[in-house]
Amino acid sequence: MPRPIARVLTLLELLQSGGLRTLAELADRLDVDERTVRRYVDHLIDLDVPVESVRGRYGGYRLASGYRLPPLMLSDEEGLAVLLGLVAGRRAGLSATTGTASETAAAKIRRVLPERLVRRLDAVLDSLAFTAPPGEAAVPESAVLLSIADAVRHHRPISIRYTAADGRSSERTLHPYGLVAHSGRWYVTGSDPAIGEDRTFRLDRIAGTRALPGSFEPPAGPDPAERLLSGLATAPYRHEVTLRIQASAEHIRTRLPGSVAIVTEPPAASSAESGDEHWCHVELRADRLDWLPAVLAALDRPFVIERPDELRDLVVALADRLTRSAGRSPSDTS
Repeated sequence: MPRPIARVLTLLELLQSGGLRTLAELADRLDVDERTVRRYVDHLIDLDVPVESVRGRYGGYRLASGYRLPPLMLSDEEGLAVLLGLVAGRRAGLSATTGTASETAAAKIRRVLPERLVRRLDAVLDSLAFTAPPGEAAVPESAVLLSIADAVRHHRPISIRYTAADGRSSERTLHPYGLVAHSGRWYVTGSDPAIGEDRTFRLDRIAGTRALPGSFEPPAGPDPAERLLSGLATAPYRHEVTLRIQASAEHIRTRLPGSVAIVTEPPAASSAESGDEHWCHVELRADRLDWLPAVLAALDRPFVIERPDELRDLVVALADRLTRSAGRSPSDTS
């Protein structure tokens, strides 16, 4: 494609993104002078594209309101990026659409890509492995996701119809702070003004939303993702475990991520005075403890169990099994 035509199409894409674009900005983005931008605008007008010129100090160019955009135009790289995003999101459990929307959108993109590029894309997809979330991905209703996202952006309270894990339904008011996709599920974090506490709700359990009048000011502090991970780590479980581990927080989180445990490092001064690697305080909750001894062994760092005593017994039992296995000779299995 000749470069002038490519630049005219790029100009159209910039104007389609909305808003008013100054002449200087367009010249910089297209890497041409301002006189050339005016000529490109004339080309678009000749093609019946309604480009409006706004005069004055803050003037520039924009598309006429209500203009119906032409069919989507994508370069090879753009088509590849969009299709990979659709496929990767679906396979990783991060799809935010119900039904077959992802599949039909991907099929439409594939139809407009050159055959040579589709073959190369198929080679990429055939060689890729995606880590699947635990269990089946929980997909929220698109209308719920979009309405909550709008409330987050504009700091507006909403009313949600929610069904808890035990099947109980309720309608409550929420001041939403943000949306988080985690392990194949979508969550909204926010404040429930009726109880004055921060809450986290799964979007797939929200049957509907309703915008409420007024606004709220989000609090300072952790971002929505940190609030979610902290909430998951402190949710009520059968066992409450506290440990001290002589390792950095970064090393501990390789085996005990933020959604599983809360890791607290000591003050910098106390760790520096000790001369050795500092001891971190670790808290976690679990329904079962049988998986934890192997995780602590895999950390390969000194640790102290503060509670519960049941975990101490499980660690001793694992150590005994490992000791017996290490003492066996090949003849013991014959």
